[in-house]
Amino acid sequence: MPAPALSMLTAEETAARLPFGPLCEAVAAAARDYAAGRITSPERQVLPLPQDGVLLSMPATAQDIGIHKLVNVCPGNGAQGLATIHGVVSVYDGPTGVPVAILDGPTVTGRRTAAVSMLAIRTLSRQAPVRVALIGTGKQASCHAEALAALHPGIRVDVHSRDLDKAKDFCRRHDGLGLDLRPASGAVDPSAGVVIALTTSRAPFYDEAPRPDRLLIGVGAFKPDMAEFGAACVHGSEVFMDDPAGARHEAGDLIQAGFDWSTGRSLADALEGRAAPDRPRLFKSVGCAAWDLAAARCALTSAP
Repeated sequence: MPAPALSMLTAEETAARLPFGPLCEAVAAAARDYAAGRITSPERQVLPLPQDGVLLSMPATAQDIGIHKLVNVCPGNGAQGLATIHGVVSVYDGPTGVPVAILDGPTVTGRRTAAVSMLAIRTLSRQAPVRVALIGTGKQASCHAEALAALHPGIRVDVHSRDLDKAKDFCRRHDGLGLDLRPASGAVDPSAGVVIALTTSRAPFYDEAPRPDRLLIGVGAFKPDMAEFGAACVHGSEVFMDDPAGARHEAGDLIQAGFDWSTGRSLADALEGRAAPDRPRLFKSVGCAAWDLAAARCALTSAP
C-alpha cells in the first residue's frame, strides 16, 4: 500500500488549519493527555548557532501521531531583513511512522502559544475579559491579538511598549481585527482584568501587588535570565504553569523569585478547576512540544 502524499504547508496554509476555537480544544485535550502520560514530550534540546542563535529540538509522541519541531531563533536576523524565527513541524502517523505533513514552525508556535493563553483566560480569569493589557509588540503579541479577536471580539486591548510609536504602529497594523486597540506606555490601567506579558525582558518590569480580579499571564521570558513579573507577583499569587517540568529550567520569572515548585499547578489543574477561590492567579507559559502535537492534530482534522 503506497504511503499517502506528504503535505507541505506554507505559513498561510498552516494558519488556516489552526483556527483558534478548535485549536484551544485540541490543546486542552493534549494537556489532559500529557498530564495522564498519554503524550511523551521530553524537555527541549537547545543547540548553539552562530551569532547567539539557537536551534530548538522538540519532539512529542502519542498513539495517533508523532511530531518533531525544529526551530531556529537567530536574534541577528533583523539587521538583515529576515525573520528572527524559522523552522518546521514534521508530523508522522503514530502506528506506522509515515510522514504525513510539514507545518510552518513559527506559525504553529505563535498560534498554539496564544491558544494556551486563551485557555488560561478561560479557566483562571474570574470573569470574561473586557479589557486586556498586551505588553509587547512582536510576533507573539500579534498572535495573541488575533486569538483575542477570534474568541473575544470587540474587547478593549491596551498595547504597551516602552516606545509609544511602536505601540501606535502595532495598533495601526492590526486595526482590521475587530478589537478596540489602544496604544499605551507606562503603568497598566487599573481596570484591565488580564495582563499578558510578551517580551524578552532581562529584568522584571511589572511587580504590582497581585489582585484576585486580575489574571497575570507570562509568555515572553523563556530563559532563566529573563523575567517579566517580579517576586511580589510570584509569591502573592497561586501559580499555574503550562509545563511544570520545563518551567523549572526556563521560567525566569519563577526561578529569579525563588519560587517553591512544590506549590505550583499545571494547565491540566486549571482545566479541572483546581484553583483557590480567592487568591490572585499567575499563569506562566514556557512552551511544550505537547502543544505542537495538539496543533498538528488540529491541522490534520481541519484538512480539506
